[in-house]
Amino acid sequence: MIARVLDFGAYAWLALAAMFVAPQSEPRIVSPDVSADRRVTFRLRAPEARSVTVTGEFMSGSKALEKDEHGVWRLTIGPLEPEIYHYTFSIDGVRTIDPANPAVKTGSTASTLASVLQVPSDAPAFYDARDVPHGEIHHLSYQSSALGRVRRVTVYVPPGYERTQTRYPVLYLLHGANADENAWHRLGRVNWIVDNLLATGSTRPFLIVMPFGYGVAPNAPQEQGQNTERFARDLVGDVIPLIESRYRVTRDRGGRALFGLSMGGGQALAIGLNRLDLFSHIGGFSSGLGSNPDFAKSYATVAANPDTANKQLRLLWIGCGTDDGAFAASKRLAEFLTSRGVTHTFRETPGAHTWMVWRKYLHEIAPLLFK
Repeated sequence: MIARVLDFGAYAWLALAAMFVAPQSEPRIVSPDVSADRRVTFRLRAPEARSVTVTGEFMSGSKALEKDEHGVWRLTIGPLEPEIYHYTFSIDGVRTIDPANPAVKTGSTASTLASVLQVPSDAPAFYDARDVPHGEIHHLSYQSSALGRVRRVTVYVPPGYERTQTRYPVLYLLHGANADENAWHRLGRVNWIVDNLLATGSTRPFLIVMPFGYGVAPNAPQEQGQNTERFARDLVGDVIPLIESRYRVTRDRGGRALFGLSMGGGQALAIGLNRLDLFSHIGGFSSGLGSNPDFAKSYATVAANPDTANKQLRLLWIGCGTDDGAFAASKRLAEFLTSRGVTHTFRETPGAHTWMVWRKYLHEIAPLLFK
């Protein structure tokens, strides 16, 4: 029987594969199975299991699957709204991905692993690949002098970059906790979102730089208090110089933006608002601001000199879903900035702490950058 573990590592994967991969004589399991009316059926072959439930972003709580005479568990839900959702199974209390689904959400820790379900709409969504010119995704490794080790960064280069001598502005875009430098590309679909906006003339072309946001090890909670400070040294001392040496980009603050989600949103605000000499567009989505943030201390320079900050900031944008655990702190930050006379946008929308919200925010802010 499978060891009861919360994190789904390599050993658990091998155990599940041995338990649930069907012999060739048995029919292939299709899961998730999305019908034309957007109803979704989940299936799992587990004849020895005693209980199976599914938990996902498409519902509150969990729902039980029912086992048929062939040992296949199934559940049909919906119809669901067209979206990209994440979900997991629980098999006799063991949390796991869907073994029949190759689409998997990954990150820098095992706790982020989940299966991916896309429910398509009749027309392509703003985050879907379309028949438009496409930019390129580059994966770079570099030696961080600030942290003393090799690091990784993902870069989006807009279509047509190689055919011009233009210098482009740069959006530095940060991921959340448990994720990595590929999250905005793989889960946020940043390249397709921006490709589509560029194709309609809704935004100007710019590079997007997505660094690995951990200055300390993701599984080292005792060091997490130092994470933002260490990451800031890497970003300023290594990532920005790397990009400016490798790519044709502007090298002034007017051509640099710093945004992020969750942990990365907290980092973007903490770093950006204290380095207005480097960044002119700053923002956070569902920002990780801590349980009891001291905004007057964290953003002392901006709070003490709002007129100067307002002249330097071309955009300060804060967004959060009303069902998000980060909403209260985000709203408090907006109220603090208002009380100090700092010009900003606070975007309050439906939604929780999910990529469904963050993709929409990126789609909204991209046309606002570098006007």
